[in-house]
Amino acid sequence: MANFAIFQTGGKQYRVQNGDTIKVEKLNAEGDIEFDQVLMVGDKIGNPYVSGARVIATVVEQKRDDKVLVFKKKRRQNYRRTRGHRQYITVLKIKEIKG
Repeated sequence: MANFAIFQTGGKQYRVQNGDTIKVEKLNAEGDIEFDQVLMVGDKIGNPYVSGARVIATVVEQKRDDKVLVFKKKRRQNYRRTRGHRQYITVLKIKEIKG
């Protein structure tokens, strides 16, 4: 049993341990989900992935993240634009790391 793992989902990499809660890009899933693109487990480093390694997580909720404000301005031109964006995310609780 490894104490931590680095896995990849949504084009990003996450370092997790058992019991961690993380926010990832939206996944169309419910219940338990298994990730097999594991880059590192404990002291084992993959090439590019560790064969047979898995990260098992439980979907806690599907929601939207906090608002990010985008403000554009050009000085002396009376040009100001404000836009807001809320990304869809999935909250995961790491259940088990198999390596």
